[in-house]
Amino acid sequence: MPPSRRSLLAGGAGFLAAGAAGVGFIEAGLLPGRVHLHAALGLTGPDGVVPSVTPGARVTKSFRSRARRGQRVTWSASYPPDVPTTARLPVVLALHGRGGDHRSAFTDLGIDRFVAAAVAEWPTPYVVVSVDGGSLSFWHRRRDGDDPQAMIVDELLPRLAERGLRTDRIGLLGWSMGGYGVLLFAERHPDRVAAAAAMSPALWRDYDDVWPGAFDDVTDFRAHDVYARQAALRDIPLRIDCGRDDPFAPAARAFIAGLDRRPAGGFQRGAHTLGYWRRMLPAQLAFLAWNL
Repeated sequence: MPPSRRSLLAGGAGFLAAGAAGVGFIEAGLLPGRVHLHAALGLTGPDGVVPSVTPGARVTKSFRSRARRGQRVTWSASYPPDVPTTARLPVVLALHGRGGDHRSAFTDLGIDRFVAAAVAEWPTPYVVVSVDGGSLSFWHRRRDGDDPQAMIVDELLPRLAERGLRTDRIGLLGWSMGGYGVLLFAERHPDRVAAAAAMSPALWRDYDDVWPGAFDDVTDFRAHDVYARQAALRDIPLRIDCGRDDPFAPAARAFIAGLDRRPAGGFQRGAHTLGYWRRMLPAQLAFLAWNL
């Protein structure tokens, strides 16, 4: 846990002894503790608060996925309030982050309650669908044959279509590992994506810097390099948000610089935290509603 502002100030004698140069090193990211220091000083911005409202109905189902090597995959579809689960609405697919599953969008971020609080202001209501993509799959086919993207296209979307949902062109939303997954999916399936929104996408320019397990090897990393296929995003409405204290911010800036046109969103006060993602969710959800 980051130190409280009180504890930071209480230990100020030792901190101040380091002098202004020490603060400068932390600011430059050369010493550990930049994010903790900024959080303690209130420089990463306020945490977003999940609205205290009643969400709409949620349907949860599971199936044995051939694309995911026979694993049982669970998905949940969250409807706006007062909308029957037979309604023919467009879909926003929420891709979870590392260590998450189909529940994360609702239990961690409270997406269903953010939707319930704002949907009356949107031109296009939609159903948020979250699915098990693997805790460290990075939403791409792995050496062992586990392929969460194929699961989405060949197994999940047809099941949603059978329920009457509109799946010809979907919205995408993701954070961290899921933010990377949003960009990768949109590049590989641009004809299926009506709009895409990513928060703090987990991006690397160099294989030596990646999280252990994110890719099988350097060949896998290069095969799924989202920087190499950015032209595929040319016609897709895109929003990317990232906190300025997020370790992925430099890579996100490089990704945005390589696009043909600047996406919506930007770099705000914040870090790689639930509080930041909850703060940015209303704008991301509204962006999708106005572009579906």
